[in-house]
Amino acid sequence: MSAPTPAPTRPDAPVPPPAWGLGEVALAAVATLVVQQVVAAVIIAVAGVDVPDGQTPTEAASLAVIALLQTSLWFGMLGSVVVVLRRRRITDPLRALGLRVRALDVPGGLLLGVVCQLVLVPLVSWPWAWAIRQDPDELREPACRLADKADDPLGVVLLVLITVVGAPVVEELFFRGFVQRPAVARLGRVAGVTLTAVLFGLTHFQLLQLPALVVFGLVLGVLAERTGRLGPSIAAHVGFNATTVVSLLLLSSSDAQCREVLGAVAAGVLP
Repeated sequence: MSAPTPAPTRPDAPVPPPAWGLGEVALAAVATLVVQQVVAAVIIAVAGVDVPDGQTPTEAASLAVIALLQTSLWFGMLGSVVVVLRRRRITDPLRALGLRVRALDVPGGLLLGVVCQLVLVPLVSWPWAWAIRQDPDELREPACRLADKADDPLGVVLLVLITVVGAPVVEELFFRGFVQRPAVARLGRVAGVTLTAVLFGLTHFQLLQLPALVVFGLVLGVLAERTGRLGPSIAAHVGFNATTVVSLLLLSSSDAQCREVLGAVAAGVLP
């Protein structure tokens, strides 16, 4: 009698428990910030960005420089993750991080991201703006300033690459793939997902948009935790950012239109 044929490995088999811990996550986060600050300072100096009083380098820089600045942050995020995974001798990093996509992840995630941007953001942001006595009009300012820089084909391409492609993929790999998994393993689902969402919101450095970004981070965290893969959260993140980018590009010819039409649908557009 011949030996039984072993069952084939399922392509969507459960992701193994993380081999890294919260201590390594904390070190990776610090390393990311250090790398980003150093590289950003070099980029700003080499590009000769003149930063007027009352503005940040991002506000004063061209869209091309913003792209480079964002790349420095991504380099820090991905670089620190690679170092940790190599140190742990993980042979399949994409599986370890949960980077898998099913066919239904894309349409479902995109739709959820659009709904979050159009419905969730205003519901969370407007009461928060009232609570901290901020003008709700400031919710759309970062997005409108970014759209004002997309005044040429290259700028438009960079805007899309920055916000719709790069930010969702890199941030989901880092936060939901690298940070959330050991956080859930150590703290439990609720605390782990919540901690990751708060860190996700804080790294955008936008006080007025913070609650909306944290709540959206919770949505992304639940998607990743319930499905065991990053496909749905990446797609939702793409839909979330793409909703504002498309609106901004359609309205970027008129600053008044941008502020009149977008309302609160601007939180989170900056990657």
